[in-house]
Amino acid sequence: MAQRNLKRARVGVSGDGEGAGPAVAARSRRHLRLPNYETVALMLQGGGALGAYQAGVFQGLYEAGIEPNWIAGISIGALNTAIIAGNPPERRVERLLQFWETICQPAFGPPLPAPVEHALFNSSEAVRKAFTAAQAMSAIVEGQKGFFVPRFPPPLPTVSGPPQLASYYDTTPLKATLESLCDFDRINSGEIRVSVGAVNCGTGNFAYFDNTHTTLRPEHFIASGALPPGFAAVEIDGQFYWDGGLMSNTPLYEVLQTTPRRDTLAFQVDLWSAIGPVPDNITDVQGRMKDIQYSSRTRLVTDMLQRSQRFRHVLREVLDRVPEEQRDDPWCKLAEDLSCSKRYNVIHLIYRHKEYEGHYKDFQFGLSTMREHWRSGLEDIVRSLEQPDWLDMPQNDAGFVTHDIHRDSR
Repeated sequence: MAQRNLKRARVGVSGDGEGAGPAVAARSRRHLRLPNYETVALMLQGGGALGAYQAGVFQGLYEAGIEPNWIAGISIGALNTAIIAGNPPERRVERLLQFWETICQPAFGPPLPAPVEHALFNSSEAVRKAFTAAQAMSAIVEGQKGFFVPRFPPPLPTVSGPPQLASYYDTTPLKATLESLCDFDRINSGEIRVSVGAVNCGTGNFAYFDNTHTTLRPEHFIASGALPPGFAAVEIDGQFYWDGGLMSNTPLYEVLQTTPRRDTLAFQVDLWSAIGPVPDNITDVQGRMKDIQYSSRTRLVTDMLQRSQRFRHVLREVLDRVPEEQRDDPWCKLAEDLSCSKRYNVIHLIYRHKEYEGHYKDFQFGLSTMREHWRSGLEDIVRSLEQPDWLDMPQNDAGFVTHDIHRDSR
């Protein structure tokens, strides 16, 4: 049984505005004892600037001594995956912070002095909304440092050219950022299984690039986040790929359906919540559309997987009651292939929309907003790990359980 006395941790990203940026506070690691899960998976959804929430979740896992042996990501989740898997355990949080501090600065102009940004962000609700909207507009006009910059001249709608140039922004800076922050030899070493999802532009098929069968390069991670028409398709081995979020914004299904099946503890970190208020103005309508479009209906997927695993689990129990001399029956052999006694524990961590956020929240790369997203992720995972029995192996007839701190606290 998991240790139950993990204390509520102080958030480790400072937002006091007194320095050039946040700093990872020195925090003790209280290791939790996990049951003998064969796979501990971290699954990271796409969501642009909201991805700092995932960094906070990872910090909480690291401090609890939980080290995933499989990380799967899509879009910004793929970029976080590269940073985590591409660094030794003791440097992962530091590198994540370096990545987010970099891409949350304007591409060309100097950032606002930290005290000024802090004051504007923590002013009245009206000032905060106006300030964050201005930051989102800055991302559109100027781009983000170490991430993307506008193409100049901009592409003309009907003028053909190479697919790598058919976008409004150039992500060349992102390649340099990943190469400076990630050790790709480590990513491909097999120390951690790494999977990132993208869509083949030509076939429309979804593809997972996995280090168990592919040597991963920066292009694989950039392709996973190449959301058109902002970002261009990325060429890999003669094929062109776009952001995996166009088809499926979460790697949940890929991880839980892999064979051979294994006892699995999965942390599913989503950046879009399917549950939200009904919008009453056009701006909120645009934001709510994104929530629904990119939430990937995570709970529907887990409900479906739970039902199918229950059938496999029950079938396994029934087979165990069949006399040995009848096991050669063809139907028994087929049942043997379909049955499964493995157990799955899925802990959902879903970012919750803030009142001040508009439809631009996925491209509003402000340092203060990043810190708040990071804090939210850290708080949610700390609360989740405090819950009694949440890390235990499932003992129900399905061999499958799900938990969500926001759902279960309502």
